[in-house]
Amino acid sequence: MPRVYVGIGSNIEREANIRRGIGALRNEFGDITVSRVYESQAYGFKGDNFYNLVAGFDTELSLEKLAEKLRAIEYTFGRQREHERFLSRTLDIDILLYGDLVRHDEEHNLPREDIKIYAFVLCPLSEIAGNDQHPELGISYAELWSNFHNSEQQIWPASLPLTDDV
Repeated sequence: MPRVYVGIGSNIEREANIRRGIGALRNEFGDITVSRVYESQAYGFKGDNFYNLVAGFDTELSLEKLAEKLRAIEYTFGRQREHERFLSRTLDIDILLYGDLVRHDEEHNLPREDIKIYAFVLCPLSEIAGNDQHPELGISYAELWSNFHNSEQQIWPASLPLTDDV
């Protein structure tokens, strides 16, 4: 059964949507591990600040079925998929890792490139999976984070504690 890590973000009614999104993941997948919530400015467009975190869980679902379930959760909370990549979002759930699977095609990009690019993805991932190794690079997420240097991407812990009963 693969361990899956997903990145979760919101900048529209972000506190409520992050809490409800985590609740929906717990209802669907049971026991999940969550990082702290981090706040950052919108990246690539002008918009309200985002809340971001990473969650990890085990699943027996195929990658395709998992993607369908996550899209259904997003749509439940008003997510609309546009062709533009950088837009405000009620709830965004991206599969970052599906076990050690390496797959880069039109449908899936795993491990997700965002891990190496964005502080709001790598920092929370390193918090809950720091000793795990990137399946392509062969180095730990903690090491990737300690070597991450991009002063334009400021993130900070948000004042949004998450509990097991979110």
